Amino acid sequence: MILSQDFADACEQMMKKDSSSFYHAFKHLPSPRKEAVFIIYSFCRMIDDAVDEPETSPYTLDELENKFTHLNDAEGHFIWPALRFLFHHFSVTKDPFYTQFAGQRLDYEQTHYDTLEDLEEYCYRVAGSVGEMLLPVLHDAPSERVTEAGIALGKGMQIVNIIRDVGEDQQLNRRYLPRDILEKHGYTLEDFDNQVVNEAFVDAIEALITQADDWFEQGLDGLDTYPDESALAIRLAAMYYREIIEVVREQDYHVFHERAIVSADRKASLFLRVINE
Repeated sequence: MILSQDFADACEQMMKKDSSSFYHAFKHLPSPRKEAVFIIYSFCRMIDDAVDEPETSPYTLDELENKFTHLNDAEGHFIWPALRFLFHHFSVTKDPFYTQFAGQRLDYEQTHYDTLEDLEEYCYRVAGSVGEMLLPVLHDAPSERVTEAGIALGKGMQIVNIIRDVGEDQQLNRRYLPRDILEKHGYTLEDFDNQVVNEAFVDAIEALITQADDWFEQGLDGLDTYPDESALAIRLAAMYYREIIEVVREQDYHVFHERAIVSADRKASLFLRVINE
């Protein structure tokens, strides 16, 4: 099965537009691994947009899941033949995609989190599942150890997303920062509603960063078993994403009003650091 160049380009452009960090990490992969990553990212982006930006999404979440279930007959968008290409060339299963659908549906049902345990389950569904999708593309024979590492890395990246997007999520009436973590450090829900950034807030964010760092460390376990190009891409993705936290710190944790962005120059420095290690 051949992937149309137009469809491949469309997936690449979607990833390049919506996630500079991921794009610059995975663009160095050889074909067809590279195209497969673009396809997975694009479909996950569409699932996410169906929940967060339904007014501009070409499909509802239910429509996406229905077409995905009946993928062989799905038409009307470049993503469907692209997904057929993905499943034809790699040992990817549909299970983690259904986990992703379930995770995105949580945003309809649960908009505020009370415990880190509950948040971890959400992180697994919306991000750890992406690790499960990517593993058969990036690794020739992923073991249970490697699979667990891929899931952990996804969860760590989702914590970074949550920290970076506190203000944007609050505008959507969502609070992913767990209440138990906030209250443990003396930060009240009233403080959160009022967008207070104080020592207690910093301590709570740092506690989440510690958890994210644990998952990042787990996520890089077993990289020596990957093809060299895949290992490089994963290391770059982890470093680019983790660097968002350093920008948050430099911006004095003002995540309610400032979006932490890793500059192109900064990514270039990280890239040189990785390839020279």
